[in-house]
Amino acid sequence: MRCDTHVHVWDCATRDHSWLAAEDPSLRRRFDLEDYVGDAHPGADDRVVLVQVLADLDETVETLESARRSALVAGVVGWVDLEAPDVEECLDRLLAGPGGDALVGLRHLVQSEPDPAWLVRPTVLRGLRALGRAGLSYDLLVRPPQLEAAIDVVGRLADLQFVLDHAAKPDIATGATGEWQRRIAELARHENVVCKVSGLVSVAGPGWTVEQVRPYVERLVEAFGPDRLVFGSDWPVCTAEASFDEVVELAVTTLGSLSPAELDAVFSSNALRAYPRCVVQGSAQPGSAQPGSAQTGSAQPGSARSGSGTPASGT
Repeated sequence: MRCDTHVHVWDCATRDHSWLAAEDPSLRRRFDLEDYVGDAHPGADDRVVLVQVLADLDETVETLESARRSALVAGVVGWVDLEAPDVEECLDRLLAGPGGDALVGLRHLVQSEPDPAWLVRPTVLRGLRALGRAGLSYDLLVRPPQLEAAIDVVGRLADLQFVLDHAAKPDIATGATGEWQRRIAELARHENVVCKVSGLVSVAGPGWTVEQVRPYVERLVEAFGPDRLVFGSDWPVCTAEASFDEVVELAVTTLGSLSPAELDAVFSSNALRAYPRCVVQGSAQPGSAQPGSAQTGSAQPGSARSGSGTPASGT
């Protein structure tokens, strides 16, 4: 089994994706689960976590509705306005609505917030506490200057599961590690944080190499250990710099210090630590498949989602 914890879908014809103007032209089109299947060739037991793209509640509602029709989707990380007075009621509506059983977490585009302390605003903390009461996880999409606030918030909310996206986007292109490495180590001291090995080819940029990325992944292993790392492809954003297979191979190679069982967990069962509400039907037993390997009998994006409501034990 492979669980890809970071997959996006979008349709430029139905929503305003103005952010794509600054991205590679190849990304300025519709991407759906059928496209993902064509690139990733998932096996029958493989699953994905769909992650929000826009700060748009309607996008989350539509993603949840589509998730209920696909056995490939183990969960959805959506968006709500955490500062809204009715955030708790909004979460209740999402969880009770179509596909609500697939909601495993929320994310906000904190990386774009001009206030570096946005995460510790009283209104945001109130929303995050509501998230924790609902049993959901929170994805941290931050850059290195925002790690200080991230460290603060995960310490304040020890009962909330946090998931760090893209290793906080270190400056791989220049090779800088010092401040990022120190902050990552400090963040990782909090056991309620899991880190995605994701998005690194995009951060590294054109002409990236394995040796360029390796030191950053090694720092993640040192900080979080193999039990708190999960694989995420960041598809289709990653395709501007690498194929899906190259992204998988990069993760496998840079995580080469791990044992086979540890590597398998990064690609599969660790996802349940990041997102306890993930629904995984008919999953393979740990160690039954090579990490990142495609198996025959791929899960079709239109196939029925069975056993709904049974929790398994962006860019």
